[in-house]
Amino acid sequence: MSAHPLTPVPVNPASLAAPSGYSHGTLSGNTLYLGGQTALDAEMRIVPGGIVEQFRQAFGNVLATLAEAGGVPEDLVSITIYLTDIPDYQAHGREIGRAWRELAGPVYPAMAGIGTTALWQPEALIEILGVAVIPDERLRPPR
Repeated sequence: MSAHPLTPVPVNPASLAAPSGYSHGTLSGNTLYLGGQTALDAEMRIVPGGIVEQFRQAFGNVLATLAEAGGVPEDLVSITIYLTDIPDYQAHGREIGRAWRELAGPVYPAMAGIGTTALWQPEALIEILGVAVIPDERLRPPR
């Protein structure tokens, strides 16, 4: 049982674009629910260059939110990846795998890849969301 209150607390890193009508993450106890991240940069633009670059930005955004609450990639317990073009993602699987390992190391939580017809931004190819459980000794609830 967590020693932390279960009242949800928004987690919004200053390094990400300021959210409007949502939070980048929500912390409840030791569980951080990581909101869906597309490949938006700090200027609210989808990064150019295709699926590998968009994966790197979107997953980096997820990890920035995780770090804001004191988490590390090893704390990830679940990741869901929404894709507008599954064959494109599969064709770049090795490069995406390298990007994952650069950003998170050899951490592979439970995962799902789901095809969808569109995402919030028309030029977005990928959206990543997840769940992490952060141990007490690293947990940094936002003030």
